[in-house]
Amino acid sequence: MEEVNATVEWLTFEGTEENGQHIVLVSGDEEYRSEEALPQLAKILSNHHGFKCTVLFAQDPEKPGIVNANYVKNIPGLEVLDNADMMIIFTRFRALPDDQMQYLDNYLTSGKPVLGIRTATHAFNFAADSDSKYTHYSNGYEGEKLEWTDGFGRLVLGEKWISHHGHHKNQSTRGIIADNAGEQEITNGIAPGDIWGSTDVYGVRLPLPGDSDPIILGQVINRAGEYKEDDIWYGMKPTDNEIARVNNVGLDVSAPLMPIAWTKSYQLPGGERGKVFASTIGSSSDLLTEGVRRLLVNGVFWAMELPVPPKANVAIVGEYTPTQYEFRDDAYWLEKQLKVADLE
Repeated sequence: MEEVNATVEWLTFEGTEENGQHIVLVSGDEEYRSEEALPQLAKILSNHHGFKCTVLFAQDPEKPGIVNANYVKNIPGLEVLDNADMMIIFTRFRALPDDQMQYLDNYLTSGKPVLGIRTATHAFNFAADSDSKYTHYSNGYEGEKLEWTDGFGRLVLGEKWISHHGHHKNQSTRGIIADNAGEQEITNGIAPGDIWGSTDVYGVRLPLPGDSDPIILGQVINRAGEYKEDDIWYGMKPTDNEIARVNNVGLDVSAPLMPIAWTKSYQLPGGERGKVFASTIGSSSDLLTEGVRRLLVNGVFWAMELPVPPKANVAIVGEYTPTQYEFRDDAYWLEKQLKVADLE
């Protein structure tokens, strides 16, 4: 565990000498509890598979060591990317200072592997009048750097923010293995019906760009019971089985199905080519489903060009009690005073 001035600003879970690979997990979203999901994913990768894992968090620089998901301008510790073998990113609409963005840009220019989760499709967003050198990373970028049209999400992961394809907080997602994807080792240990999450399917533009290869498709599922605001899954359950035909605005969601996990390659202008695994399922509550955890772990092995285990050990490590996905106001974070150290 790293300490800066006796204050814990990020977490490191040591791996094994036999593995020797270092994964950096970058959290920082306001809605889907990446600050809860990524420490658990790191523990699984470290305890069960021997990876060294460092987890970074959004924090107000005036209150170091206290997680504040709403603070979009600071994620301390990004310098550890200089020695990383893999980056997992789960951020949303961040506007980081140039010195922090430089570490991300250097990493991506090197062509090292990336796994993007959920809101990583819209990981960055700089104001129109920003003087940042990295405004082209913004979601929906439309500037002079044509290769960066639509920003980091489109260029690196394959898509930017488009829409809620399913009815948000009302329709869940069941993962369907795409045609021919079952022959790939990235689906090892994943059977039909194993992947489920109460987070709805995201919309993407089809076909996905370049060499993108859909692995899991998102089947939109209607909630069988009543809406329960105090339920972590809003009244939805993994046993819900009614396939939705339309969403709340009348859009046909039964065909075509949207990819919710895919592979692709990426290459920044002037950089090296690298491998990407993108998954739009993966909130902290989605990780309660074994199939979702296995999908992400398999994606790590695939992106790092390591043999994917026949059925990876993805058992929860320690106590894991994630909270609801939802936006929370600034007062919530000020009152909660969630210490990075408490997430160890």
